[in-house]
Amino acid sequence: MTDLALARPGVYGHPPADLVEVPDGAVQLSPLVPGAAALEELPPGVLAGATVLAPPGTLERRYTLALALRALAPGAPLTVLAPKDRGGSRLSRELSGFGCRLDETAKSHHRIVRTVRPDEPAGLDASIAEGAPQHLSELGLWTQAGIFSWNRIDPGTALLIAHLPALSGRGADLGCGLGVLARAVLASTKVTGLALVDNDRRAVAAARRNVEDPRVTLRWADARAVDAVPERLDFVVMNPPFHEGGAEDRALGQAFIRRAAAALRPGGTLWLTANTHLPYEATLAEVFREVTQRAAAQGYKIHEARK
Repeated sequence: MTDLALARPGVYGHPPADLVEVPDGAVQLSPLVPGAAALEELPPGVLAGATVLAPPGTLERRYTLALALRALAPGAPLTVLAPKDRGGSRLSRELSGFGCRLDETAKSHHRIVRTVRPDEPAGLDASIAEGAPQHLSELGLWTQAGIFSWNRIDPGTALLIAHLPALSGRGADLGCGLGVLARAVLASTKVTGLALVDNDRRAVAAARRNVEDPRVTLRWADARAVDAVPERLDFVVMNPPFHEGGAEDRALGQAFIRRAAAALRPGGTLWLTANTHLPYEATLAEVFREVTQRAAAQGYKIHEARK
């Protein structure tokens, strides 16, 4: 057991400060915080305590809980919370299945479960194996539960690929996910470089295995950050996110559009796919000289924008 871990409990995700207390100096453990430590890389028994904002997906949630229990010292405290309609109602049953004795409360539409690590938790290896990176033969891709569209090709991405011309020069894929869109872009031999950027470390790791091409660079970063994307690009492609913390946030996609415009050279192009209801047209018109809708089908739309 390391002194560092004993002195600094782990925090996974972003637990709401008004619902649980997080000790000063706690180590951030999250795949969605660029630069944060990786929960799965911690040796068994090194944490003196942990607070976990549990993910909504069943496989990802059980994987995270199992990793947290594995990393905790026997008898160390564990606090887990989640919105009751996004996995919170299942926390008690899942933690009980690992052999934990529970104290459950409810506050602000969240379920909060406090427990301690049993001496010998049950079923950790099975849950960790189920949520670990895997190769899906039906997709022909490496993936992991919790990544956006982890077990299917997103329809918006598929529509963009169907209408994407052969691109050329240097470009970027913002919010690259598994690398599905990047693989289509790289089919053009005129592409000389492609920067893949995603704020999900698991997605970047999967894309590294799915897109083995010397023209590619990968970065675990928030694409909205000033230094996250190369400058004076010839093109940008993207299927930007529009949810944060489980709630729709249209400002996310708008920020991606502005970042793409800032990264492009004059005359460079953005190819964007988005859900039909998202109001991105005003933002596109604000930062691009020419905007054309190229397709609309199955609840999605494709825009080409020229700087």
